[in-house]
Formats: sequence, C-alpha cells, structure tokens
Amino acid sequence: MPPAKKTAALAPFADRLLTWFDVHGRHDLPWQHPRTPYRVWLSEIMLQQTQVTTVIPYFERFLQRFPDVASLAAAPVDDVLALWAGLGYYARARNLHRCAQAVVNEHGGEFPRDIEAMQALPGIGRSTAGAILSQAHGDRHAILDGNVRRVLSRHAAVEGWPGAPAVQKKLWTVSESLLPQARMADYTQAIMDLGASLCSTRKPACAICPLTQDCGARIAGLTAQIPGAKPKPKQERPERVTQVLLIENGQGELLLERRPPAGIWGGLWCPPLLDEGLDPAAACRERYALEAGPAQALPPLHHAFSHFDLELRPLRLRAEPASSLRETAELAWIKMDDPTKGLPAPIRKLLDARRKAGLPENEKCPEPFTA
Repeated sequence: MPPAKKTAALAPFADRLLTWFDVHGRHDLPWQHPRTPYRVWLSEIMLQQTQVTTVIPYFERFLQRFPDVASLAAAPVDDVLALWAGLGYYARARNLHRCAQAVVNEHGGEFPRDIEAMQALPGIGRSTAGAILSQAHGDRHAILDGNVRRVLSRHAAVEGWPGAPAVQKKLWTVSESLLPQARMADYTQAIMDLGASLCSTRKPACAICPLTQDCGARIAGLTAQIPGAKPKPKQERPERVTQVLLIENGQGELLLERRPPAGIWGGLWCPPLLDEGLDPAAACRERYALEAGPAQALPPLHHAFSHFDLELRPLRLRAEPASSLRETAELAWIKMDDPTKGLPAPIRKLLDARRKAGLPENEKCPEPFTA
C-alpha cells in the first residue's frame, strides 16, 4: 500500500490574513499617511458606528481645522460640534473635545503609550485603545470592533450575540491568541478590512476568504447563524412627535438654543423644540418673553434614531421685538444660512430646504399678536 499523502500544514491565521491584506487590503486611507496617534485616534472615534466612506470627508475637514491635538483642545466646543454635524452620535464629538483637553492638560500634548492610561481618556474603550496603539506604534494589542467580532466569531465558531458579556469575554481571548509578533499596524487594519469586505453579515465570500479552510462556522454550515443576533426588545419601536419652532424676528433671523448635554443632539444648536399638543405662542411667551403671531405649519420631517423614530413638525412664527431677547451662551439669533453653529443634520436639512425654496413675495410670516 502506498504511503498516505501528507496534508500541507496551514500557515498561521495572521500570516494568511496579512498575505491577503498585502494584495486586497486598504492601503490609502487618509489616517494611514502618516499613522500618528492623533490621526489614528480621530479616525477611530469617527469610525465608531459609521462607515469609512462617510468618515473620510469629515476626517479631512477636521484635519484642516484642527491639525493637531493642541488646536482641537483649544477650540470652542461649538466649532467641534459644527464640523461634526451630520455624523450622528454627538456624544462622540463632546468626548473628542474632552479627550483632546485631557491629552494636553494631563499628558503634555502626547497620547499615552500605556493602554490603561489610554483607556482612561474620555471616549476611549478597550478596543479603541488597542487600535490606536497597534496602528500608531505597532504595539501588540488586540481589538474587537464590530467587524472583528464577526470574523472571530465565525472562525472560532463562537455562538451567541457578541455583545453579551460571556461571548465577548471568549472573543477577547480568541483575539489576543491570534496576534502576530510583527506588522501589528497592518494586521489590525487587515482584520478590520476582512470583516468589512469578505466576511460580511449576510453574504460572506467564503470561497475566496484566506481563512476559509479552518473557519469553524463555514465547516459547520453556520455562517448564517454566527454571530448570533442581538435579542430583540419585546416592545415595538417607539415613535415620537416634536414641534420645531422656527421663530423669526423682524430682520428675518431665526432663534436657536443650545440643546442640553444629555438627550438627543446634546450640545448642538437647534430651533426650540416643543412637545406635541403644547401651545407654541404660550411657549414663546413663557420661555423667551416673546409675543408670537399665529403658527404656520410646514411639511413634517421624519428622522430615525437608533432606538426610536421622530417626526418633526415645523411651525413658523413671527416674534417681536427681538430686543427683548438678548443673546446668551445658550440662545442666539442667526441668519438661515449661518454655517457657524453646529446644527443636527435633520435641522440643517430643514433649514436648507426653507432657504432654497424661498417664499413667494406675497407670502409673509404671520404678524405677532399685540401685547
């Protein structure tokens, strides 16, 4: 009987991944040239829950305005929020500003090299800290963002929702066990790239994946079931209705107020919002000591947040005299096309539509009530 043929041993996980990355990976992302801690950090925060193609123009505009951490730390938070408007999840922008100030005030303007010190900075968790240090310095740290969770869950056949603490603990162990001894910056980008391309959520391209030969989920026929889905909440997705008060003065300026730090659009500027059913004129009088005319209803605007749907119902009002309301750190009169305030994307869309549409000459804002 002829001797059995020997099966060639598989190359290590990281070697196969890096070989694939050298040919198919992303090598021209703006934060890769150069991979400084500041640039990598900025990109990692922006990429949280946001796609690369969306992030790139924001990243480039941020670098033009804030070329280093010191300039970002010294800027007013309004400038940061204005550049962030449209990226969503605005707590990231506030944490970005706070983090820059902490780096300047507590670390002499240099991001710490120690991973625990990095994690202590605002807005930086374990995976983000590892991504910054591995890409900026080549340090040997694991990451576990959404794409990496999917790759590792399938390869190691780890069942269950990756956000569950017990499943996440297993995945951190897997992630750390697969790290190479060299090329950590490329490896970190490579595993993110694989998850963003071949190892997709619905239709993974197993036939051309460099990890397919020993992928546990593929071998077991479970790529559709791994990783497990997040448990669905029992209640239906809630819907909310909010009135947007477009209060104009005699100069055609619009009243904005800064949103509270907590809640939707925290820290951004926005026309006054009013719960459904409340009287707009009474709100103008009680909140701002302004006498407003009858409200003119404009077409509603719908916006989806991660956990609920919001219907915005714009109401146009005329209020006089403007001099009775002084501008403060929380209130301001602006022109419709004022680019200096950080506005939520739906509000900017609403105001842009108003500005572009214009008004017929015979259409005037309703006159205010007389006191």
